[in-house]
Amino acid sequence: MGTHPVTAGPRSTVRALALLAVGATALAGGTAVARPAAGSALRGPAVHVRPASSGHISAAGRTAPISTAECVAQIGIHCYSPLQYRTAYDLDPLYRQGVTGKGRTIVIVDSFGSPTIQHDLEVFDKQWGLPDTDVEVVKWGDVPPFDPTNGDHTGWAGETTLDVEYAHAIAPDAHIVLVETGVAETEGVTGLPEMMDAEKAMIRSGRADVISQSFGATENTFPGFDKHDFSSIEKLRYAFKEAAARNVTVLAASGDNGATDAMENGSDLYPYRVNSWPSADPLVTSVGGTQLTLDDKGVRTAPDKVWHDDYGAAGGGVSGVFERPWYQAGVAEVTGNHRGTPDISMSAAVDGAAWTYESYDPTRVGWHLTGGTSEATPIFSGVVALADQLAGHRLGQLNWRMYGLAMLPAKWSGIDDVTAGDNSWDKVTGYQAAPGYDLASGLGTVDGTRFVHALAGR
Repeated sequence: MGTHPVTAGPRSTVRALALLAVGATALAGGTAVARPAAGSALRGPAVHVRPASSGHISAAGRTAPISTAECVAQIGIHCYSPLQYRTAYDLDPLYRQGVTGKGRTIVIVDSFGSPTIQHDLEVFDKQWGLPDTDVEVVKWGDVPPFDPTNGDHTGWAGETTLDVEYAHAIAPDAHIVLVETGVAETEGVTGLPEMMDAEKAMIRSGRADVISQSFGATENTFPGFDKHDFSSIEKLRYAFKEAAARNVTVLAASGDNGATDAMENGSDLYPYRVNSWPSADPLVTSVGGTQLTLDDKGVRTAPDKVWHDDYGAAGGGVSGVFERPWYQAGVAEVTGNHRGTPDISMSAAVDGAAWTYESYDPTRVGWHLTGGTSEATPIFSGVVALADQLAGHRLGQLNWRMYGLAMLPAKWSGIDDVTAGDNSWDKVTGYQAAPGYDLASGLGTVDGTRFVHALAGR
């Protein structure tokens, strides 16, 4: 089967990938420069905020999903359903115990959102036998009417769909709040202040237990970086400081370009190792990517390894902005004096893509396959919601807990080491997975039941 380059202007965290297409050229996620909400006190740096999804494989859309074996035979990649992820991450024992995320709220922040998210989630749920839920949509700032011919809109709508469907699949009884922000490239300012304003408001209102962020901007693109002036990033951290003060967990995707990431133009990649924000923020749990090899029932046929296939690689490396936080003191020989990412990793490989249902673009209605660390992040947000429910309270910042747990045997911590693979990409040599913490997979991945119990202390 042939490959086709992405020709659309907007792009995801990955570069212009050659995506396997079925009937049409694939469309990547969106690159946009967003506008702060009216009244925002901060006019932000002109950096590109990108959704971290690596794009669709089947652009035309299928009327029904097919099995993993059929995907391998027909498309040449592995594909998985939410039920397979539930099995792979050993979540079914939690569900049988009544741990479903009930009483907890996951806040998902995406530019534009999707006008069909409720309908699409209901179709998704019916296909897999999942309980329905009402997605609460909050429009923050001046959100324009959705235009299915606008690549920025559809790119972010794809991201929104992935985020909502997989957070819900993992924590089916958690309440989901989708915060949609407005984006306008002509404004010449970033969307990050608007996103941070929205998150701070949700945190202060007490409505957020865990925040899932599937977007990022390369640290090097922030004004002042080349002069070692990091104030432009520091001024954006107010939502995360608020989250820390109120025990709200904040997650961010580590990116899909391996050890490098996008330059200021949003398309070309740096020819050397870089990192991105908010993933690199010490107040955030950075979620990296693995490649799962599962059979049709969701049973592993090979150990997990770092995501690095023909379509992208898991983001990871050391921050150029933040010093090593105290909770990484035990892995200083790996990170050096700087913050290392990711902290934990979940499924992200495109050769191991997730089925999503989408109807926001009338020309592409149907089932699609998507990968990237913006798949890993909502999956992990669901795991956190389960742990919050079991604990009976918000767990807040997770990193110190996870680095402490990682010192215990896996049978007690629920953290399974990932020791194979690397995150090299686009001629930039990345990092190799190794026993213990590494800059390709972080602490590793999780056995859901053991990890949730360990995290909750129950």
